[in-house]
Amino acid sequence: MRVLFWHVHGGYANSFLRGGHDYLVPVENGHEPGAALRDWPGARLVDAAALHDEQIDVVVLQRLEEIDLVRTLTGRRPGIDVPAVFLEHNAPRPRPESSPHPLGGQRDIPIVHVTHFNEMFWDCDGARTTVVEHGIPQPEATYLGDLERIGVVINEPGRRRRVTGSDMLAAFAEEAPVDVFGIDAGDAVSGVGCGIHDAGNLDQHTLHERLARHRVYVHPYRWTSLGLSLLEAMMIGMPIVAVAATEMIRALPPGAGIVSTELAELTRGARAYLADPDLAAAAGAKARAHALEHYGLERFLDRWDETLVDAVDSFTSRTRAPRAQEPTEGVRR
Repeated sequence: MRVLFWHVHGGYANSFLRGGHDYLVPVENGHEPGAALRDWPGARLVDAAALHDEQIDVVVLQRLEEIDLVRTLTGRRPGIDVPAVFLEHNAPRPRPESSPHPLGGQRDIPIVHVTHFNEMFWDCDGARTTVVEHGIPQPEATYLGDLERIGVVINEPGRRRRVTGSDMLAAFAEEAPVDVFGIDAGDAVSGVGCGIHDAGNLDQHTLHERLARHRVYVHPYRWTSLGLSLLEAMMIGMPIVAVAATEMIRALPPGAGIVSTELAELTRGARAYLADPDLAAAAGAKARAHALEHYGLERFLDRWDETLVDAVDSFTSRTRAPRAQEPTEGVRR
């Protein structure tokens, strides 16, 4: 298929664009998106102004403004003139149980959620929904755990303090040094004191290599769909200590780590892994096996193939359905 897809979420695009379709990635003034297209053989950069002349079989929307953008740039209305789905990356806000989805109540554009939690908790008001769980390429790094340190990956930990659980890092720093990787990671250090360290915003390969040396991975997020960095840590083979929120209860199997809503239980779990390398390695092995089975790239791409085919078939069935004939003049009733 010819799939129109904006480069919005770098980590997600790195998986999605590895599929077997022809992907049109709009750019402005030839500006390349954040990742090298050489890793995405089916992707092609297209100047947004030239989209009008492109064949498009299906549109994968990720932002509400893209609905009008597609109409402006292509002359086609998503869900009406061209098949479309809306990929919802986020957990519901502001209320977890009753937030209305912006595309709720309509039938033209199916909503694709990235977790079952999100599908259950967003109020989509009868709109067609499905779930395509995350999938990621397998990291090259493997778990060593030779450093008695805690690894954490958080982008903008200062600005997103409560959401990301950055405020809890000080409690973990009492057990061992905490290395924070990610965009503006230094914000996690500011005002906290010793024990928490800015590990920098690294390229993916280097990040995985350095994470693999940490004894344990902590995922303190209170509210997120399901962090890709968490899945990467699991595939590396790291034991996980995580807040029991959103999708975590499903993502981490028994024996692969500690999942709790009690901070003291989480810090005790981290302490146990830090003190016992064999215990940590055994938990990490279970995390890795689960992640490879449930969040592997092949499974992810297969589910997207099914979803795109279903979107096109449903659109075709709906838009080509025969209309009831109007009575013609002179026909007796």
